[in-house]
Amino acid sequence: MAFPGTYNIRYYQGDLYEFNIYPKTTNGSAFDLTDYSVKFFIATARGSGATQYECVATISDGAISCMIPGGIGKTLAAGTNYVYDVQIKKPVAGSADKIYTLLTGDITVRADVTRMSGD
Repeated sequence: MAFPGTYNIRYYQGDLYEFNIYPKTTNGSAFDLTDYSVKFFIATARGSGATQYECVATISDGAISCMIPGGIGKTLAAGTNYVYDVQIKKPVAGSADKIYTLLTGDITVRADVTRMSGD
């Protein structure tokens, strides 16, 4: 495993943004996501004390689907840089949980131009 990977996102304020992650082992086979849960957070900075936004993340068929909903995206300030992590966790009885950060990076928010009905 070569986690975490880095992917920087250029995000258009208020839009829905979706991406998928297909984790692999070091030999290239699919990483077994059985019994793992996933979290996807955007934050104003790394470390404690930063404002965090929990986005949508699900695991299905060996893939992790992540989404920044428009409602959260509207709260992100244009011209501001944010950071994010996608992390998986598997409880292990009698031992420390297995926790891996799969993907991390920066998010640059750009202001939108068109205002749709209801905005």
